[in-house]
Amino acid sequence: MSYTGPGFDPPQPRRSLRGPLTVALAALVPGALLGWAVYAAVDGPGNGGSSAGASATASASASSGAPSSTAPSPSGDRKASASPTAEESSSPSAPAASGPLKGKVVVIDPGHNPGNFRHTAEINRQVDIGTNRKECDTTGTSTDDGYAEARFTLDVAHRMRALLEEQGATVKLTQDADRPFGPCVDERARIGNAAKADAVVSLHADGSGAGNRGFHVILPGAVDAGAADTRAIVGPSRDLGERIAGNFVRVTGSAPSNYVGGGTGLVTRKDLGGLNLSTVPKVFVECGNMRDSEDAALLTSGAWRQKAARGISDGIVSFLRG
Repeated sequence: MSYTGPGFDPPQPRRSLRGPLTVALAALVPGALLGWAVYAAVDGPGNGGSSAGASATASASASSGAPSSTAPSPSGDRKASASPTAEESSSPSAPAASGPLKGKVVVIDPGHNPGNFRHTAEINRQVDIGTNRKECDTTGTSTDDGYAEARFTLDVAHRMRALLEEQGATVKLTQDADRPFGPCVDERARIGNAAKADAVVSLHADGSGAGNRGFHVILPGAVDAGAADTRAIVGPSRDLGERIAGNFVRVTGSAPSNYVGGGTGLVTRKDLGGLNLSTVPKVFVECGNMRDSEDAALLTSGAWRQKAARGISDGIVSFLRG
């Protein structure tokens, strides 16, 4: 997802936490960021990495996600009339196994859709995001070699689904390349809401300038306008985002963004329909910058994508187990 829109709100102060266990968990992000600093000094992030949490190999259900030789068209993004309903759009999950997350519902939202570039008129259609109207969706970005963001997000989503189902969670995808384009950002939010999800994570990779590196997690700001009211989810979404950020550093060895978030890996925004219209805890994860050659080398590595999936999933597990 490329940043060409409004500026960012400063990260909000963290809400107070109660109980010794919660206080211990509150140390996750600074501890993980300190761990990254030590890691970078000794070894440095790279395709191989050294995180113990990243040792898992890709499951059989994870797609290869090899780079494509054809980049998507750069044109616009939204969806039109005869689209499936929110319920029809969500890809079915395998029956939940027994495990610590049994009874929990996680919705994974793979950003964009590999077919969006063929449907520019539909995805450019304006939809209501509460604060204003915005395009239904975008084509997303790609690496200089043509590996599309939409392929990256689907691959990581498949890997996350396998990891979370092993923990007993019921996992739904907002799309699985099972529709020609979309869904629109408002429908993506409705899918998570209709599922009464305990956590929703929207997966992306940025399209910023070369030299801009690192991941960041986008948190919903407090919005109360039109159809949007995020006030009830701001706190739990921040908790979810902080846990994902800490585990992402720990598992991947990647640094927080050096161009947004002030080194925290956390950014608050009020202009994203997928967050504004959510009634359940939700964050966006920008896993890296596809337009930077060093980040692109990570994003196109299957081994690194498995680490990214593990880091995000571990953050979700930590959030859901409290």
